[in-house]
Amino acid sequence: MSLEAYLRNLHASPRESGSSGWQVDWEDAPFKYKLYRGLPAVPLCAEVPLALAGRSAPASPDLTSVGHMLWYMYGLTQLSQVCVPGSMNPGLNSMHLHRRFVPSGGGLYPNELYVYLKIDGAPDGVYHYDAAHHRLLLLRRGNFDPYMERALGNRCKMRSCFAAIFISTVFWKNYYKYNQLAYRLQGLDTGALIGQTLEVADRFGFACGLYYQFLDRAVHRLLGVAGEEESVYAIIPLSTEPADGWFLDGGRAESDVRAAELDRELDPIRPVVLERSRNKKPYPMLVRMNEASMLERSGVFRQVAPEPQADSALRAVYLPRTGVLVGDLADKCRRRQSPEAGFVMSRPPGARVGGMLQEAADRRFRSDLDAAPGVPASRVQLYGCFTHVEGVPDGAYRYDPDVHALRRLNPGDHRADLQRGMYLDNVNLFQVPICLHVAGPQHFYKAELGYRGYRIQQMEAGLLVQRLLLAASSLGMGGRPLLGFDSATCDALYRFAPQGETCLIQLPVGSYRPSARLEGGLRT
Repeated sequence: MSLEAYLRNLHASPRESGSSGWQVDWEDAPFKYKLYRGLPAVPLCAEVPLALAGRSAPASPDLTSVGHMLWYMYGLTQLSQVCVPGSMNPGLNSMHLHRRFVPSGGGLYPNELYVYLKIDGAPDGVYHYDAAHHRLLLLRRGNFDPYMERALGNRCKMRSCFAAIFISTVFWKNYYKYNQLAYRLQGLDTGALIGQTLEVADRFGFACGLYYQFLDRAVHRLLGVAGEEESVYAIIPLSTEPADGWFLDGGRAESDVRAAELDRELDPIRPVVLERSRNKKPYPMLVRMNEASMLERSGVFRQVAPEPQADSALRAVYLPRTGVLVGDLADKCRRRQSPEAGFVMSRPPGARVGGMLQEAADRRFRSDLDAAPGVPASRVQLYGCFTHVEGVPDGAYRYDPDVHALRRLNPGDHRADLQRGMYLDNVNLFQVPICLHVAGPQHFYKAELGYRGYRIQQMEAGLLVQRLLLAASSLGMGGRPLLGFDSATCDALYRFAPQGETCLIQLPVGSYRPSARLEGGLRT
C-alpha cells in the first residue's frame, strides 16, 4: 500500500484501519509505561502542590519544582476501578486503570517523556521520566547544549534553557490494540500531552517553545531509542528567560546541519528495557511512515502559515468577552472527565461557552512553524454544532477567534446526522448541547512539510482538544474525544468541499452524571 493510500484510509475509514477483525491478545499487552533496568536513579519529591494558579519562575529551578512539574505533565495521578456492566467474561466485571491528567485512546498512553536537565540537585544530562516510580533515570551524563542546538537547526539557544522536554511515542503500546489506527492515535495523544506540558510549564512560570522539526536520528542517538520502535515527535525547551531571547526564527536555519554529522559525535547507548509483551506483531506501515517523516538535514525546516478563511461575510453570533477562564489548573485536571453514556442534556449560557472557546484558542506559546514576528497561529480550526445553547441559534458554526464570534455555516439541529455518523453507540449525541470538531486541510501541508505534516496536523488537533477539555472542566462539563465517526458526514455539515478541509476529531461537550467507579489519588 502506498503511504498516500494509507493516510487516506486512516482518515476516511477508521473502522477498517482500526480494531475490526483484529485479534487483541490482552494477556500479552505491553506495560503502559517504559521500565528501564540498571540505570542511576534520581528520586523526585512526591509531595506535589495541590493548586497551580500560576506564579513567577524561581530564580534557579530546582529538582523539587521539576519533579512536581513532570508529575502534573505525565505522572500517574489516579487509580480507578471501573465497572463493566453486562460483561460476558467474569474476569472483566471491573477494570483497574492507572490514570494521568491527559486523555489517551483506550487509556493506553503510548507516549514517554525524556528530559535534558541542567539544574542543581542532579547531574547535568539526559534522563527518562520513570512515571511508574516518579523518578528520573540517567541515560547520558554531560552538557549537550551544542549538540542540542545543532539538532534543532541552530534555532534555539540551549545555553539559556535549564531543560528540554522530549515527547516520544512507542509504537507497540497502542498498536497491539488499535492496529493501523494507532498511527493516527499516536499523533493525537502526543498533541494532548504537548498541550498539558505547555499549560503546566506556564503555571510553574517557565517560558517554553515548541519544536516539531529537528534531526530525528541525532535526537534518537542522544536518547538511545530505536527509531523502528519509538520516535520523538516534539521537543519543548524550558527557560526562566523570556522566549524572545532564545527561541529563534522558526524558518530556514542559517547553516545546513546534517544528522549524519551529529551521529558520529556520540557513542550509541542501548539501555535495557523491561518488556511485558512476548509476542510483538510487526507494524511495517508505522515504520514506513516514521521513516518517511524523518528529517536528515536542517535545511528542509520550514514555517507554515494557516490557511486563509473566507467566511467573514457569513452571519455571525458575537460572543461576550468575559475573559479567559484562568483558574486553578490542578483543579481543572482533577475534574476533567470523558463521559460516554453519562451525558445529560443542559442549556449552557452562551457567555460561558464563549469563554471556553476563547481559552482554548488563546495560544501563549510559539512553535517553530510560526512566522516571526507575529501572533502565534494555529493551522487547525475549531467548528461546532450547537443545540440549546443560550444566545446561540441552533446550527453548525466556525469559531472565529479574531473577533470572538461564531460564524454560521448551516442552520438547524444536526444531532440526528451526527448520531447517524457514529460508528459506535457509546455516546448519545441527543443529550449533548455542543459537538465540536477540530478541522484542517486535507493536504496536511504536505508540500511544505512532507509526510511529517500529517503527524504535525494530528498533534495540533490533539493540543487544541486538551485545551478544550481543560476549559470545559472549569465549567463543570465533560468532553469525550472520538475518532469513531464518519468524517464525510461532518464535512458535509460544514460545507467543507470548496476549501478542502476535513474534520480530524470529534468532541461532544456537555453536562454529565458521574459514572460508577472507585477512584483514589496517587499523591502524598
